[in-house]
Amino acid sequence: MITGSTADSGLSRLREVRQALLRLHKILLEFERNAYERSRGRIENSYEYLQLVMWDPWFAWLHSISELIVQIDELFDADEPLSESDALALTEQTRHLLTASEYGSLFQRKYFKALQGSPDVVLAHSSVVKLLGRKTDRKAVH
Repeated sequence: MITGSTADSGLSRLREVRQALLRLHKILLEFERNAYERSRGRIENSYEYLQLVMWDPWFAWLHSISELIVQIDELFDADEPLSESDALALTEQTRHLLTASEYGSLFQRKYFKALQGSPDVVLAHSSVVKLLGRKTDRKAVH
């Protein structure tokens, strides 16, 4: 378990990561909405937009970030205190998710395209990455 000031630091960092992920998610939604409307026409109202975000394949790739945010929320709402391994696992999961690749998974390809197409996405991505810090040092096997 994380104890004392380490717990406060771990919780605080995870809360900051969560907030940065929320900002990134919002910016990605706006980016995709703009692309959707250029391709398919104007989204008429908030209800239609919500339905599209939840059910249309166009927005499905963004569910990965939504699910990660929910996992973080569930960790904060859990009856048990935050463990170091939980915090590390979510940090690594976030780092892995936000690895853009032109030839990777659907999420990685879409994220790559968003990073190429929007300075706002780049800035939000940078904020999350800074909060994540460097990858945990692991002993090399020789």
